[in-house]
Amino acid sequence: MNFSVEERYNAVVISLKGNVMGGPDGVRLHEKIHELIREGKKNVVVDLSKVKFMNSSGLGLLISALTSLRNAGGDLRLANVADRIQSLLVITKLITVFKHYDSVEEAVKSFETDPPVPVEQAT
Repeated sequence: MNFSVEERYNAVVISLKGNVMGGPDGVRLHEKIHELIREGKKNVVVDLSKVKFMNSSGLGLLISALTSLRNAGGDLRLANVADRIQSLLVITKLITVFKHYDSVEEAVKSFETDPPVPVEQAT
């Protein structure tokens, strides 16, 4: 798995490419998420348009990133979820946990119309 990072308006877009299966690439992604949080960049969109395959470790990466960002007062939103990845999210019931959008643009705009709820208010 490779990934690229770009900033768009009020969000950071991380585009994943290849097979999302954890391992050393997962560690790099985890470190990048924490670096963004330290920089105060807590609204993240993960573009899945170029993901060929994702296993349970890959799902774990997304859950870990989502948890870290929400605990920091931000959120992680998914864009361009292919049918096979969406099926995985439905089977695991994670489709109800992640906010997902048909395009990166929609996901980025969603932070304006549906801002993250600070952790202390969410409970």
